[in-house]
Amino acid sequence: MRIAFLTAPEGVEQVELTEPWKAVSDAGHEPVLVSTRAGKVQAFEHLDKADTFPVDEVVGETSADSFGALVLPGGVANPDFLRMNKKAVSFVRDFFERGAPVAAICHAPWTLIEADVVRGRVLTSWPSLRTDIRNAGGTWVDEQVKICDHGRNKLVTSRKPGDLKAFCEAFLDVFAAPETA
Repeated sequence: MRIAFLTAPEGVEQVELTEPWKAVSDAGHEPVLVSTRAGKVQAFEHLDKADTFPVDEVVGETSADSFGALVLPGGVANPDFLRMNKKAVSFVRDFFERGAPVAAICHAPWTLIEADVVRGRVLTSWPSLRTDIRNAGGTWVDEQVKICDHGRNKLVTSRKPGDLKAFCEAFLDVFAAPETA
């Protein structure tokens, strides 16, 4: 399965990109780095610049239809940049409309809020997003990983880098389910 990893050109939390990427690759899927601009993505370790990663496809030039699932890594700046980009928001919304599974960690639900896809859903995130999620019609829970199927698709969310092992295991199980394979 081709799995989109959507990030802004800068601000993604490196470990929230690299660990899920490795898990997807190790499971035999094809991870694809999608961004709002061609070139490279500048990752961060908290507030410090880390490595760069080459962009495979650009939002607006690719379609959610060409992917089986979506992973949204966090980082404080990354989802904030994404939610200001109409094409990125539309790309995310398309996965929900198609019923394709989505996984989001840490601050990534900000992009989900902008796409108006959290209403009626139960999810977790970095704790500072709790009010934003509630104001958008979602239910926030403080759990290591939350799988929500209260919609057309399954949504897997997690709180922070310390939850990555459970997050990767959960979204890989969801992505491998017969209705998404």
